[in-house]
Amino acid sequence: MHQAKTTCPYCGVGCGVTATVDDAGTLSAVEGDREHPANFGRLCVKGSALHETLGEQGRLTRPRVDGVEVSWEAALSTIAERLNTLRAEHGNHSVAAYLSGQLLTEDYYVANKLFKGFLGTPHLDTNSRLCMASAVAGYKRAFGADAVPCNYEDLEDAELIVLVGSNLAWNHPVLYQRIKVAKERNPLMRVVVVDPRVTDSCEIADLYLGIKPGSDAVLFNGLLAQMAAKRKLDHIYLERHTQGLDEALSAAQQTAGSVAEVAAACEVDAERLETFYYWFASQLHVVTLYSQGVNQSSSGTDKCNAIINCHLAGGKIGLPGAGPFSITGQPNAMGGREVGGLANQLAAHMDYDTPGAQDLVSRFWATDNLEPSLPNGPGYKAVELFDAIERGEIKALWIMATNPAISLPDTARIRAALEKCPLVIVSECAADTDLLPYADIVLPASGWSEKDGTVTNSERRISRQRGMLPPPGEAKHDWQIICELAKRLGFNEAFDYAHPHEIFDEHARLSGFENSGVTQRLFDISGLVGLGLDGYDALAPIQWPVTAAAPHGTARLFEDGEFATLDGRARLLPITPRGPEKALSEAYPLRLNTGRIRDQWHTMTRTARAPRLMNHRAEPFMEVHPEDAAQAGVNDQALGVLTAATGEYRARVRVSNAQRRGEVFVPIHWTDRFTGNARSSALIERITDPVSGQPEAKHGAVALAPLATAWQATLLVADAAIASLPAMPDWCESDYWARIPMRGCQRWQLADCATVSDWFAPLAEWLPAPASLWSEDAATGRLRAAGVENGRLTWWLMVGPPNELPGLAWLEARFNETAISDTHRRRLLAGCDDGAVDSGPVVCSCHQVGQTAIVDAILQGDTSVEALGARLACGTQCGSCIPELKSLLEEERPHARAKQIPASEVV
Repeated sequence: MHQAKTTCPYCGVGCGVTATVDDAGTLSAVEGDREHPANFGRLCVKGSALHETLGEQGRLTRPRVDGVEVSWEAALSTIAERLNTLRAEHGNHSVAAYLSGQLLTEDYYVANKLFKGFLGTPHLDTNSRLCMASAVAGYKRAFGADAVPCNYEDLEDAELIVLVGSNLAWNHPVLYQRIKVAKERNPLMRVVVVDPRVTDSCEIADLYLGIKPGSDAVLFNGLLAQMAAKRKLDHIYLERHTQGLDEALSAAQQTAGSVAEVAAACEVDAERLETFYYWFASQLHVVTLYSQGVNQSSSGTDKCNAIINCHLAGGKIGLPGAGPFSITGQPNAMGGREVGGLANQLAAHMDYDTPGAQDLVSRFWATDNLEPSLPNGPGYKAVELFDAIERGEIKALWIMATNPAISLPDTARIRAALEKCPLVIVSECAADTDLLPYADIVLPASGWSEKDGTVTNSERRISRQRGMLPPPGEAKHDWQIICELAKRLGFNEAFDYAHPHEIFDEHARLSGFENSGVTQRLFDISGLVGLGLDGYDALAPIQWPVTAAAPHGTARLFEDGEFATLDGRARLLPITPRGPEKALSEAYPLRLNTGRIRDQWHTMTRTARAPRLMNHRAEPFMEVHPEDAAQAGVNDQALGVLTAATGEYRARVRVSNAQRRGEVFVPIHWTDRFTGNARSSALIERITDPVSGQPEAKHGAVALAPLATAWQATLLVADAAIASLPAMPDWCESDYWARIPMRGCQRWQLADCATVSDWFAPLAEWLPAPASLWSEDAATGRLRAAGVENGRLTWWLMVGPPNELPGLAWLEARFNETAISDTHRRRLLAGCDDGAVDSGPVVCSCHQVGQTAIVDAILQGDTSVEALGARLACGTQCGSCIPELKSLLEEERPHARAKQIPASEVV
């Protein structure tokens, strides 16, 4: 048994992980790395379940060409032959790549080098375009570089933290916990949450501003105008270190107006808004944390610059506890940008318009005498790229570690483009994704526990991700696949790497190559050149720049007021606020908002392998305001349909006062592998920010209606029996279905508008064994049945609404028994032991504590989070469930007090 230190593969916090590998070669446990400066031992529930997501089941293990498994030699030779043919017929620009923030920096580096440097095509972009592009563009316009100025310690040193468009409690829970602890230590610290939704992040808020979606730029233009009106501008800082104040302030004053006018435009209370403006203007140590709620807009870049303007105007940057801080969505979105993973970049933070960049990169890569040469201009950004495929301009596309068939807007059109593309190559580790049916060539790639390289988190901290297990079957690392193909294309010498440390060393050398004078670049890790294998393996987390002058890294940028512009001054930009481009209408009257949920990640190819992560929100859902629900005729926990001009979305309705009237929230995670029609991106049109190219995923327009059904049912089928079923069983043609992985079985929630007169006829066709037990009530249409074969439970069915379900933990345990006892067999139809109480929806995923148990404990006198943790362990691990625990405490405390008052004292 041994332990290895690595990095979590989920969000951009970049938490350190200590993994235990047992003597059998199994990764058996994970915990937070107590020495890693990003998390100091904390992990969220997703990170804590990493070891539960591993295993060879469901992994790709052999290459496939045109649906047939082949050797690696055959696959790579076929790719080389087809690429050369297409390039010869249609030119180098007919070839493209679409990458992912899930790749390691070394993978990214060789992919960018191959496509831009040696294949001569600029058309290489990444799914970071969907989450970070506007933040990047905003930093570059203001600072001259894609440079996050802050670090996580600033969150603990701040006097005021402003969360804008970021549900930190769910999406970056470790940072949320750091702020929460800092706030407990410093009672003077204030937190403001700016978000259309009341989220769990509001639990630590001193002030909440539930602004109208899309009004962020108005809010911050108003702040800039008020700072000027109240004489809170830092004129000394502005004069020494910036330019553009007059134009930015004039635009803010013209578009924002008075506090009352801004409040009306943002639809918030004027007094609360004035309080926010006073706090921000009066404090020096202010951090503004912003994420997708700001970025995913047709004016996302302008919103980012509106925020940055306020920090520059008040000198609230380059100091401990101060700065505009964009929080990254993916584990290596920043590392991908460092090596040129965006279509408008070359490499090492050089763009096509960086003076001398093309010549510099070409000489470094020794491509200056090659034909083709480096591209002379930017390539297509993500949405544009698929438009070009649809037009027939792009003939070959290599997709690595991402799923555009789900994540890009207007998925029906994206899928049609993929279907049309003559050559689609997919590097993937999961054997069953929505993208694979469109692939001509499938390449099995390594996964998190196997990959070896580096990633960079939201605070510019480079960390090692260490390979602990061998890839399954014939799977290879992405950098190996790319280099092996490059050799077959004739570029052997340039891609002759034996280990990722050699790639990292070249990347570090390029970052410092001629990095001085006119072409001076802020991104520089030349201090890490020459580490060698041992030094690379031992590399401790470090923040760039890492240079001879800063050998231990750089914690905070712009402390000297010098920026990465030609004159060293930061820019304030004039911002004219624009609302969402997709307008509401009589046909589509509700504003759509999309986002992540607490226990899931992207398209669930990893998180759904850990059944306990499915328990918090088991089905796709839509969250709506009670008045909107009533107007549409939908009830809480009923099924509803959202329709947009581009598609529809079917899911469970959650009625919530946390939603603003006229708005609806849906999660991004569900795919065709898990449900019939709940792709959030099907509701989003291909509207993008003109500067960054980032899609406007936060501002769709939809209509809500009930999904009329004749019946609903819950079906559980043993994993061992799944193999005998079709890839997509017949019941997946129902008007609604959702698959929920459980331990030892799969659960389906089903509903349809067609009446079933005889359930036992389809049961015989659908299920792997006949009904052994059943109970039917023809009058109500209720049915419970189970199949037992060779003493093992193979399936269980309940026809009726989900609110009649017993707690499924008991049934889940039965599917994991080698033989059903007589006692358990008699209770199968009931689905629980005699007298058992349903534990209710899971609130604490770490310890699988349900709502019913929590409410019971509160009623018994455990009326604090600490008391609940002592009794039930909920809230004692990652802390993500604490906001929900507090909500339950608030709701149930009056009942608890009433229960404890003796009857004789009640008047």
